[in-house]
Amino acid sequence: MLQYMESPIGLLRLTADQRKLRGVELAEARTEEERPNFVTEQAKTQLEEYFAGKRTEFTLFFLCNGTEFQRLVWSKLSEIPYGRVVTYGQLAAAIGQPTACRAVANAVGQNPYLILLPCHRVVASEGLGGFSAGLEAKKKLFRLEHIEFSENSGVSEKFFFTFP
Repeated sequence: MLQYMESPIGLLRLTADQRKLRGVELAEARTEEERPNFVTEQAKTQLEEYFAGKRTEFTLFFLCNGTEFQRLVWSKLSEIPYGRVVTYGQLAAAIGQPTACRAVANAVGQNPYLILLPCHRVVASEGLGGFSAGLEAKKKLFRLEHIEFSENSGVSEKFFFTFP
């Protein structure tokens, strides 16, 4: 099943099977015929609520296809609260592999659930880091979540989250 939605960061492509969401990604254009179902409609509704500032958590079922390492990283992403950030190093330490910052960054970049698994909330130790949807999209999401940042010094310390 497939559905597109316009968002403040661009066109999103939502894919699902009959029971679980398969992905949310940025799309350049509507290249396929839409075939929405309950799962894509639910995801669209929750994303619209997020962009309207009315939702801070998502309650969707995901079909996470990836390596064991990727799934471990993606699972930790879901623990980063709305309006907070962590560094790639903190995320690596949280999965018990503190020297795996590059591998963690790669897994974050391969996240199939843009926004829903908040990869935009992961920053470099100095600066904002990257984002698969682009740095301008990351800044828009930070503004939406009221995360204070500057172009030169990155995110304000008060927005950092520490994993339990």
